[in-house]
Amino acid sequence: MADNLTARARSERMSRIRGRDTAPEWIVRRLLHGLGYRFRLHRKDLPGRPDLVFLNRNKVVFVHGCFWHGHGCKIGRLPKSNLAFWEEKISRNQSRDARNIEALCANGWTVLIVWQCEMKDREALAAKLVSFLGATRIPRSTNPPRIDRLESMQESTE
Repeated sequence: MADNLTARARSERMSRIRGRDTAPEWIVRRLLHGLGYRFRLHRKDLPGRPDLVFLNRNKVVFVHGCFWHGHGCKIGRLPKSNLAFWEEKISRNQSRDARNIEALCANGWTVLIVWQCEMKDREALAAKLVSFLGATRIPRSTNPPRIDRLESMQESTE
């Protein structure tokens, strides 16, 4: 199927896609904060500017969009038009991700990638994050994270 937008309109639309502070990233941040974890955001001094940095644990989390980073799920499918461009683009993104992860690991960091498609099952996502990060130092409050806000935010990304 051909693109129904002009090259200029497509370029303008694509330029509006953000690289940070995305809805999936906010979901992970709120979930972790509600679980009692504290972190830093987008450290410029680390390779790849990880989305979440846990300094005392030497751990970082990247929140990857399935399409942009070439995940094999339904969301990560390539468009049918201009296939050569998209294959090259996604391949470059994956190569860059691999270089950044390798550099982080060489510097003593442990890396976790959270995929956009994992946002659908919040309990499994929370278990994965807790397993990766270990126990919190801050006592968890009696109130669980506000899942209703997280769910409404996820609906806006689909």
